Amino acid sequence: MPTYTVHEPPPRQGEAASDPERFLFVRDGFYFWALVLAPLWLLLHRLWLALTIYVVVNVVLGVGFALLHLSATAQVFVGLLIALAIGFEAATIWRWTLSRRGWNTLGLVVGEDAEMAERRFYAEWAKERNKRVAPAQPPALPEPHYSAPVRRGPPSGNDVIGLFPEPGAQR
Repeated sequence: MPTYTVHEPPPRQGEAASDPERFLFVRDGFYFWALVLAPLWLLLHRLWLALTIYVVVNVVLGVGFALLHLSATAQVFVGLLIALAIGFEAATIWRWTLSRRGWNTLGLVVGEDAEMAERRFYAEWAKERNKRVAPAQPPALPEPHYSAPVRRGPPSGNDVIGLFPEPGAQR
């Protein structure tokens, strides 16, 4: 089952807290479209610094490959490795960018899909929020109920208390 990290944006000007509708859920795992179309995926998610680094690394590698006269097979292999790394680390790059922009990570949630993860998160988040808002009153404890031990019949000489052996028995 997928795991999602929940991120809260910084409050807008004049807001005391961020609107829960603006929370972002980032799925942890492999992103196929980041593997296939890395530059477009980075653009779509507005990961400008990551896109810049991606372009610079590809340009530097292209120049290096040309200077080293590397074969086309080796160039394709290196390109596939970079694309695979982007696919596996896309969520990490996204979370890193969000933290740089001042977003707070609120926690993790597990769900079959994004909608179920959102439902689970908001249900628990609402409970925690209500606990913080409600005045802290200790819960009323129920009255203790004591009962006398039940004895069946008169005491005998063989009564033993606890886990001791029978009186007079061999050790």
